[in-house]
Amino acid sequence: MKKTRIESDVLGEIEVESDKYWKSQTQRSLENFKIGSEKMPKDLIMSFMYLKKACALANEKFGLISSFQKEAIVHVCDEVLKGNYLDQFPLSVWQTGSGTQTNMNVNEVITMLGNEWAHEEILHQNDVVNCSQSSNDTFPAALHIMCVMEIQNLLFPALDRMISDFKRLEDENKGIIKIGRTHLQDATPLYFSQELSGYRSMLEHSKAQLEAVLPFLRELACGATAVGSGINCPKGFDQMVDDLLSEFLKESFVPDPNKFHALTSKDACAFYSGALKSLAANLLKIANDIRWLACGPRCGIGEIVIPANEPGSSIMPGKVNPTQCEALSMVCVQVMGNDGAVGIAASQGNFELNVYMPLIAYNLDQSARLLADAMISFSEHLLQGLKANQEKMESNVHDSLMLVTCLNPVIGYKKAAQAAQYAYQKDLTLKEAIVQLGFFSAEQFDEFVVPEKMIQE
Repeated sequence: MKKTRIESDVLGEIEVESDKYWKSQTQRSLENFKIGSEKMPKDLIMSFMYLKKACALANEKFGLISSFQKEAIVHVCDEVLKGNYLDQFPLSVWQTGSGTQTNMNVNEVITMLGNEWAHEEILHQNDVVNCSQSSNDTFPAALHIMCVMEIQNLLFPALDRMISDFKRLEDENKGIIKIGRTHLQDATPLYFSQELSGYRSMLEHSKAQLEAVLPFLRELACGATAVGSGINCPKGFDQMVDDLLSEFLKESFVPDPNKFHALTSKDACAFYSGALKSLAANLLKIANDIRWLACGPRCGIGEIVIPANEPGSSIMPGKVNPTQCEALSMVCVQVMGNDGAVGIAASQGNFELNVYMPLIAYNLDQSARLLADAMISFSEHLLQGLKANQEKMESNVHDSLMLVTCLNPVIGYKKAAQAAQYAYQKDLTLKEAIVQLGFFSAEQFDEFVVPEKMIQE
C-alpha cells in the first residue's frame, strides 16, 4: 500500500501519495475527472513554466514577493523546462473549462518543489506563485505561448523542409512534359516541374497564412486576472511579463489591448485552427495527387514512382502501397475534425470567460504535432525517393486527344472537336484521325502539334 500524506483546503482534508509534488486541488481534479486518457499537452506545461518564471520576476520587481521567493520559483521552472518532474502534471483535458485545475497543478508543484529547494516554507500556491494572476488569464496566456512556439519550432521547419524537397524535384524534372488532367480527364500538357511548383506554392501559401496568425497569438491575457478588470494586479505588470517572455523565448509577446477580449474570445485560436485546416487541405490534395499519379504500377496512371518502404499486403506478394500518402491523409482528416471542435469551442465565450480552453489547447497541440510529424515523414520517406516515369509520361502525352486544343486557331473548335471524337471512336491517334478526315497531312500535323509549344513557362 502506498504511503500518503494529508493535504487540506476550504473543502476539507484529502489524501495525496507521499511521493507526489502536488497538493489538494490537483488531487481533487484527479479524483473528480477520471475521463478519457487525454492529458494536458507537455508544451502547455512548458509554456506555463515560462509564464510563471516571468510572473515571479515581475512580482519581485513590484515588491510583491521577496527575492528568495522569486529565486525558488525560477529554480523550479528552470528544472521543469529541462524536462524534469513532468510526471507531476497528470491532469485530464476533460476538467474545468477555464483550466483552473491545471494552473493550480502548476502552482502546487512549484510550491512544493520550491519549498523543498529552500528548506523552508516560503512559497504558497495562491498567495506567492499565483500572485498578480488568475487562472482566467494565465491559461489563455500559456495557450497562446504554446501556439506561437509550436508554429515556430514545429510547423515552420517541417514546411520549409517539404518546400525545399519540392524545389529540388522541380529542378530535377525540368523539361519533362506530361499530360495535364482536369475533372480527372485528359487535358492539355504541362511540364512536370510546373505541376510540382503548384504543390510548392500551396505550402508557401500555407506558411504565409500561419505567419498571418502570429500577431494575434502574440497578444497575451496577462494582467486581466479574473474578469479582465485587472483586480489584484499592479499596473504595468502585463507589459513587464510580456517583455520578459519575449526575452526568454526570442519572440515578440505583447499585452492584449483589451483584456475583456483576451478572456472571453478565442478568435486567435480559431484563426490559427483555420490556418491549420487550410494546410491540411493542401497536404491532403498533394497526398491524393501523388498516390493517383503513382497508382499501378502497370494497370494505373503510373507516371511517377514512389519508394517501396514496406510490403503492402499480407496476401498479395510484391504489392507496395502508398502508405506515406495514406498516413498524411489520415492526419489531415483528423486536423479538419479538430478544427470543427475548436470553432465550436471558440464560440462559447459566455460573458467574461471562455470555458472550453483545455479542449482548444489539446486540439491545437495535436493538430500542430500531427501535421509537423507527418510532413517530416512524408519528406523523408516519400519525396526523397520520388521519381518521374518519363517513358510513361511521354506515352500519355503522345496518346492524348487533348493535343487537338492547339489546332483551335487553325481549323476551329468544331473541326477540332470532330477530330478528337473520331479518334476516340475509331481508336486512332489524333494524328491518324486528322489525316483520315483530310484536315492536314501528316507533315502538317507534326508542324502544328508540338507539345512544347503548348506550354508557357
